[in-house]
Amino acid sequence: MGRVVVVSNRVAVPRRGEPSAGGLAVGLKDSLKASGGLWFGWSGETRKDATLEPRQLRSGGIDYATIDLTEDDHKGFYAGYSNNTLWPLFHFRLGLMEYDRQEAASYRKVNRDFAQALMPLLGPEDTIWIHDYQMIPMAAELRALGAKQRIGFFLHIPFPPWAVLSALPDAERLLRDLLAYDLVGVQTKSDLGGMINCFQDGLGLTPDATGGVRGEVAGQMRRTQLSAHPIGIDTRGFATLARKAAYGPETQRLAASMGDRSLIVGAERLDYTKGLPHRMRGFAALLAKFPEHLNKVTYLQVAARSRNEVASYRNLRRELDTLAGRINGDYAEFDWTPVRYVARAVARDTLAGFYRAARVGLVTPLRDGMNLVAKEYVAAQDPEDPGVLVLSSFAGAAESMEGALLVNPLDAEAIAERLDQALKMPLAERKERWESMMRGLEEQTATRWAESFLAELEELPRPDQDLLWATPTRN
Repeated sequence: MGRVVVVSNRVAVPRRGEPSAGGLAVGLKDSLKASGGLWFGWSGETRKDATLEPRQLRSGGIDYATIDLTEDDHKGFYAGYSNNTLWPLFHFRLGLMEYDRQEAASYRKVNRDFAQALMPLLGPEDTIWIHDYQMIPMAAELRALGAKQRIGFFLHIPFPPWAVLSALPDAERLLRDLLAYDLVGVQTKSDLGGMINCFQDGLGLTPDATGGVRGEVAGQMRRTQLSAHPIGIDTRGFATLARKAAYGPETQRLAASMGDRSLIVGAERLDYTKGLPHRMRGFAALLAKFPEHLNKVTYLQVAARSRNEVASYRNLRRELDTLAGRINGDYAEFDWTPVRYVARAVARDTLAGFYRAARVGLVTPLRDGMNLVAKEYVAAQDPEDPGVLVLSSFAGAAESMEGALLVNPLDAEAIAERLDQALKMPLAERKERWESMMRGLEEQTATRWAESFLAELEELPRPDQDLLWATPTRN
């Protein structure tokens, strides 16, 4: 029996003295340990003399193999095409999308380099699982090098319909890259619908009765299964973390500073997809429309800065600085600051304690594949006195978290109304909503997500040994 081989842009290599990874890494590591698997990807480092010779490490029953990128490759593949082209495109933000042919060429070159570095490490019975938008062409490159293993792909971000994806100059080529996979998974039914629409309108391929599309690869017909596999979290692990963190010094300091005021919390990295200015405007609308909350509630927003080299992110940071200052200037009292804005990373265990202390979790992305912060907030709650989740209807998590108060983040007054409803919600209703969501989180964990995807992939027939795969991409 072969191993599970995970490929991702970044690898969660264990390092001494660092806390264990959460979220996605939990589900992947469980599957990797079970098979003595391999996790392969970028080291996170750039070097002028980067080579395709992987650095290897074995830890906890898992093999890790990483390669460095040259500075030019990092700029074109990662900062350029992945983050300036595909990221805004797949999040429906065409106005922020940039396209450069040299960056597109770099994207394909790095995927080809990854395939060439991984190929010698593969066994004939291995099952390969490739992750996210940075790695879409990699299966085609592996097939070109002779890979006959089952290869699956999972997209963690939204999959837009063809009306959006077609804005990409090489959209059809990117779709054809997906035909080299045996299974392509997405987060939600909505994303699955977007992907199917792209194959239908972009390539003229309609799924068969069991959800697969048949397309031509190098003159041969082959089948790719399409399905939705919503990702979860380590629910019990995060709940335990939150219980312990509630008595930690950071959470105790926060509670002492709050007095008897209610806490609204939001936490994610600074990104234009997360709807951060919209939720600040919504909080301002709460104070204006429902003055009974003045000096009774505080909004804590953690937004760790990221991608500072990108102009749109710098502009977003300035906008948030301005909004937070304006709200505090308009509403603050000598003993009350309405908005506490923290523009740096906060430790995961500290956040867990903050989530547990918060009466409201405010999660308002403009578009999100799933959003694990919403799930972590629910998992962190005290069962005897749970808080309320206010969640954007555009988050993938909204598809399954029926106990949340859903809101359109583009409507500031709607956010204000939902916040008011959450702050005034009686305990019995809070418990009922929390219990329904917690049951779902316990059923759909990160480990079960990985198990279900790999089980579906393993059930598919191995590619025909005689099939001629796609020729290598050249630019």
